[in-house]
Amino acid sequence: MKKSLIILITGLTFGLAQAQESVDAIRYSQDNLTGTARYRAMSGAFGALGGDLSSLNSNPAGSAVFSNNQMGFTLSNFDTKNESNYYNTNYIEKNDKIKLNQGGVVFVFHNQNPKNDWKKFSLAINYENTNNFDNSIVSVGTNPTRSIGDYFLHYANGVTLNTLENGNYRNLLHGEQQAYLGYQAYMINPVSTSPNNTQYNSNVAAGGNYYQENSVYSTGYNGKLSFNAATSYKNKLYLGINLNTHFLDYRQSSLFYEDNNNNLNNDYRVTQAEFSNELYSYGSGFSFQLGAIAKITNEVRLGLTYESPTWYNIYDEFSQKLIAVSSNSSGNLPADVVNPNATNIYDPYKLQTPSKVTGSFAYVFGKKGLFSIDYALKDYSSTKFKPENDPYFSGLNSFMTNTFSSTQELRIGGEYKIEALSLRAGYRFEESPYKNNSTIGDLKGYSAGIGYNFGNTKLDLSYATSQRNSQQGFFTQGFTDSAKINTKIDTITLTLLFEL
Repeated sequence: MKKSLIILITGLTFGLAQAQESVDAIRYSQDNLTGTARYRAMSGAFGALGGDLSSLNSNPAGSAVFSNNQMGFTLSNFDTKNESNYYNTNYIEKNDKIKLNQGGVVFVFHNQNPKNDWKKFSLAINYENTNNFDNSIVSVGTNPTRSIGDYFLHYANGVTLNTLENGNYRNLLHGEQQAYLGYQAYMINPVSTSPNNTQYNSNVAAGGNYYQENSVYSTGYNGKLSFNAATSYKNKLYLGINLNTHFLDYRQSSLFYEDNNNNLNNDYRVTQAEFSNELYSYGSGFSFQLGAIAKITNEVRLGLTYESPTWYNIYDEFSQKLIAVSSNSSGNLPADVVNPNATNIYDPYKLQTPSKVTGSFAYVFGKKGLFSIDYALKDYSSTKFKPENDPYFSGLNSFMTNTFSSTQELRIGGEYKIEALSLRAGYRFEESPYKNNSTIGDLKGYSAGIGYNFGNTKLDLSYATSQRNSQQGFFTQGFTDSAKINTKIDTITLTLLFEL
């Protein structure tokens, strides 16, 4: 087996081939249920109701339902628990964060002319974190057959030995970089020493029973700033529009560790490996929403909303490091540390998320309470990376078309008032965006809350819980074994509202 000096590279890498994956598209296409405490307590079933700052996310016509100017702020505590199962070994990781996740204001203008049928006009600005990326997942177990060496072997086969021996990490394509790391850390060996050799073997100690740990820590948010306008016709028909600006900030740090105590001969084989990856994605986007609410009778309300795709411009920065220890029957060699000290800065790209259509029904029991249902359709198979004529994105888009599905979402909420006190509850169900229903499973959630009206000030409190199963593949190529993850998110939300 060859030995050489560890290569250290410092600098930035520009214009590399893309390394985006379908999981990135799902991450930025899904919205978590966030917003005011009242909205969360009723599981977001506000499409035919309005009158709440977060209801503008369900239907922009809802701002014209307000009777008076209003301003509100929301503080939430997100408690996330991930229970992983990897080859029958369970591990629980928790994450707890408190965030100011919503703030907005609505201004209502009443038409004093009794002959004019357009009774109200409203303007609103509302900001919300539509997704909280703070999370941590740790999977631990013993793999009976597969090693991380298969990951590097997948990328190495087809790459010339000359590239891996004499290439510069910062000038290589993404796949070549993975092969380079594996070769320089002695995770793989060439079949022949010819510079034109393109076939390799794994140099990880054979025999199975590889102890593996995979840790993924992420932080960040997906923020949405909505500029809203709405009007009402005869106080029977409400029409509205949102122009939305999106902000994306996501950081992910992953660390994969593997070791084995397989029997060794006189040849040096890798017995320990530690592979770390750092991803930073950031960008901005635009979307719009159109909505209508019809008051059929004093009790019955119907709502319809169209939410356009979100068109993102995204930037990715990526860095890696690999450490491996080779051993034989006599002992261990010093660790081989391959740290390029390089940040891959990829060409900016565009992502178009799927559109969404929501139909809503509500029944209002006078001043005593209400019952509301939202039903939404969203086709994740229409998700696209752009430019579409890019060969990599073209293949990835075809993969997503065949892998993702159209989903249905159901939200049910109710509220009962006892003078100044309001009691609320809700239920939420969302189908998996994957056709196999296992990569990410269906989501089920329940919520409850309480509110008190002090007059010009309102205080609302809610508790919401949701649960979803998924499979976390550690890598997308070569070594694709995955852990089963059960994710439970409990959220306590407090909202303070002021009438202006």
